[in-house]
Amino acid sequence: MDIRFPDDPPRYCGPNLTLTFPALVDGERVNCSITAEALEDHFGARSPREEDALRAFNGHRHKIEHAARRLLQELGRTPVVLHSGYFRFCE
Repeated sequence: MDIRFPDDPPRYCGPNLTLTFPALVDGERVNCSITAEALEDHFGARSPREEDALRAFNGHRHKIEHAARRLLQELGRTPVVLHSGYFRFCE
Protein backbone atom coordinates (compact mmCIF):
# COMPACT_ATOMS: atom_id res chain seq x y z
CA MET A 1 0.00 0.00 0.00
CA ASP A 2 1.47 3.35 -1.06
CA ILE A 3 0.61 6.11 1.43
CA ARG A 4 1.73 9.69 0.87
CA PHE A 5 0.87 12.96 2.53
CA PRO A 6 0.63 16.01 0.26
CA ASP A 7 2.01 19.23 1.67
CA ASP A 8 -1.49 20.78 1.75
CA PRO A 9 -2.28 22.89 4.81
CA PRO A 10 -4.71 21.28 7.27
CA ARG A 11 -8.28 22.57 7.53
CA TYR A 12 -9.70 23.53 10.91
CA CYS A 13 -13.27 22.52 11.80
CA GLY A 14 -14.47 24.57 14.77
CA PRO A 15 -17.68 22.64 15.50
CA ASN A 16 -15.77 19.33 15.65
CA LEU A 17 -12.53 20.81 17.08
CA THR A 18 -10.43 18.92 14.54
CA LEU A 19 -7.79 19.56 11.93
CA THR A 20 -8.22 17.60 8.70
CA PHE A 21 -5.33 16.81 6.38
CA PRO A 22 -5.18 14.69 3.23
CA ALA A 23 -3.47 11.41 2.54
CA LEU A 24 -3.09 9.69 -0.80
CA VAL A 25 -3.59 5.95 -0.45
CA ASP A 26 -2.65 4.18 -3.66
CA GLY A 27 -3.41 7.47 -5.42
CA GLU A 28 -6.86 7.92 -3.83
CA ARG A 29 -7.42 10.95 -1.58
CA VAL A 30 -8.44 10.03 1.98
CA ASN A 31 -9.17 12.51 4.77
CA CYS A 32 -7.31 12.17 8.04
CA SER A 33 -8.17 14.22 11.12
CA ILE A 34 -6.68 14.88 14.51
CA THR A 35 -8.68 16.22 17.44
CA ALA A 36 -7.77 19.41 19.22
CA GLU A 37 -7.73 17.35 22.42
CA ALA A 38 -4.98 15.12 20.99
CA LEU A 39 -3.03 18.20 19.91
CA GLU A 40 -3.34 19.63 23.44
CA ASP A 41 -2.57 16.39 25.26
CA HIS A 42 0.34 15.17 23.14
CA PHE A 43 1.67 17.97 20.94
CA GLY A 44 1.66 21.09 23.11
CA ALA A 45 -1.33 23.02 21.74
CA ARG A 46 -2.21 25.68 24.32
CA SER A 47 -5.93 25.55 23.55
CA PRO A 48 -8.37 24.12 21.00
CA ARG A 49 -8.35 27.45 19.11
CA GLU A 50 -7.42 27.28 15.44
CA GLU A 51 -4.10 29.11 15.71
CA ASP A 52 -2.92 26.96 18.63
CA ALA A 53 -4.02 23.73 16.94
CA LEU A 54 -2.27 24.71 13.68
CA ARG A 55 0.94 25.62 15.49
CA ALA A 56 1.01 22.24 17.27
CA PHE A 57 0.17 20.35 14.09
CA ASN A 58 2.84 22.10 12.05
CA GLY A 59 5.43 21.54 14.76
CA HIS A 60 4.71 17.80 14.92
CA ARG A 61 3.37 17.05 11.45
CA HIS A 62 5.79 14.18 10.85
CA LYS A 63 4.72 12.33 14.03
CA ILE A 64 1.03 12.94 13.31
CA GLU A 65 1.36 11.70 9.73
CA HIS A 66 3.27 8.65 10.98
CA ALA A 67 0.36 7.80 13.30
CA ALA A 68 -2.14 8.33 10.49
CA ARG A 69 -0.04 6.08 8.22
CA ARG A 70 -0.23 3.26 10.79
CA LEU A 71 -4.01 3.51 11.00
CA LEU A 72 -4.38 3.70 7.24
CA GLN A 73 -2.25 0.56 6.88
CA GLU A 74 -4.65 -1.22 9.24
CA LEU A 75 -7.91 0.19 7.87
CA GLY A 76 -7.16 0.79 4.19
CA ARG A 77 -8.74 3.65 2.28
CA THR A 78 -10.97 4.69 5.16
CA PRO A 79 -10.92 8.19 6.68
CA VAL A 80 -9.18 8.14 10.07
CA VAL A 81 -9.55 10.32 13.15
CA LEU A 82 -6.66 10.47 15.57
CA HIS A 83 -7.98 10.87 19.12
CA SER A 84 -5.93 11.52 22.23
CA GLY A 85 -6.38 7.93 23.40
CA TYR A 86 -4.73 6.59 20.26
CA PHE A 87 -1.48 8.37 21.12
CA ARG A 88 -1.66 7.15 24.73
CA PHE A 89 -1.66 3.55 23.55
CA CYS A 90 0.69 3.80 20.58
CA GLU A 91 3.54 5.72 22.25
